[in-house]
Amino acid sequence: MAQTISMPKLGFDMAEGTLVRWLKKVDETVNKGEVLAEIETDKATVEVESSASGVVRRLLVDEGAVVPVNSPIAVVGTADEKIEEPVLQEAERAKPIAETGQTPKVERQSAAVPSLTLSSPAPAPVTETVPAPVEGPVKASPLAKKIALDRSVDLGRIHGTGPGGRIVRRDIEATLASQVSPVAGQIVSALPSPDNSTIRLSNQTLPLSKLRAAIGRRMAESKMSVPHFYVTHEYKMDALMDLRTQFNKLVPENEKLSVNDFIIKAAALALQQFPNLNASLNGNLVLQHGQVNIGVAVSVEGGLLTIVCRDADQKPLRQIAAEVKAMAARARDGRVKPDDIEGSTFSISNLGMYDVENFIAIINPPEAAVLAVGSAREVAVAENGVVKPGWRMKATISVDHRLSDGAEAARFMQALAVFLEEPLRLVI
Repeated sequence: MAQTISMPKLGFDMAEGTLVRWLKKVDETVNKGEVLAEIETDKATVEVESSASGVVRRLLVDEGAVVPVNSPIAVVGTADEKIEEPVLQEAERAKPIAETGQTPKVERQSAAVPSLTLSSPAPAPVTETVPAPVEGPVKASPLAKKIALDRSVDLGRIHGTGPGGRIVRRDIEATLASQVSPVAGQIVSALPSPDNSTIRLSNQTLPLSKLRAAIGRRMAESKMSVPHFYVTHEYKMDALMDLRTQFNKLVPENEKLSVNDFIIKAAALALQQFPNLNASLNGNLVLQHGQVNIGVAVSVEGGLLTIVCRDADQKPLRQIAAEVKAMAARARDGRVKPDDIEGSTFSISNLGMYDVENFIAIINPPEAAVLAVGSAREVAVAENGVVKPGWRMKATISVDHRLSDGAEAARFMQALAVFLEEPLRLVI
């Protein structure tokens, strides 16, 4: 029996997605779990897997179409099966961007660098010869489209060097470099003159990226609707840092463990004892999750993306490290899978690599809590009246006061200390 494939809902606040590219054509065979298409949300470009096996009988929307969630996008069935006309009201409302035959107009000079206000007359503007805009749909990779949107680059004026003339990342980077180079000479020639005149940069207005807008919207809603409270604890990290050093001497470079891998495992084990912190609020009901799925905030171009390590309490450290590395790489390349970014029950935001001592994080709804982790530092510590060097790390948990309270959060932080300060518990 034929099955209709719908636009997936990736996140509770997702309303629509852009179908970037079909990876299967009509009459091609597709297996369940095989990638059928790429869609772009306000967070990332995501690979959508087919929920059925068979032959692609219909593709209901064009590449470039903006499609509401749960709307039909394709029909998969058998080769000789009679396909009844599916309900297409929602699909018909999705208008492909390519049908407009237009590309956004971009001010080329202002997109490169801010203009300069000098005490002496400014050099005459440099006239740049650019290709005529391309009529009709523009072929570009999802990552190239994302960079072009974030940097206000007109794809219609770029010659693609990828397969079939497709615009790829290197084409965008080359265009950005060519935009900057003519003005760079102006900056060099505009150094302060002997009369001590100075350079002043003018105001610059930039578009807000989809990802940044989504982050701002969700975090504003979280701070306004969720009653946050915070508990900070300092951890002794000497044993963990020593164990990590010993382990990393024995494995290849691509299998080395980070401090964050230990923290993911430790938090997952501690959450087994505190179901209220591994929970979600649904009206007046509390859903205590059976799985411990740890969300890990990853820095990507233009914002943050949370990847999800599922069943982290059940996995060994090496598996956690490998999965997180792979998902983080896909996130930074703009090619995540739906399972990479959905289903977290508790989140960790780690700024330790930026030499941050301590900070607080905003809860990612509908989760109950988020752990903000600072740097592990070698500092002077006093023990039994003796001052000596020691490794210390501060972490702060932000908790939804509707689901828990300060005493429970403090006990969780103490339970976390047991695993971090006795790290052999994480490997046995």
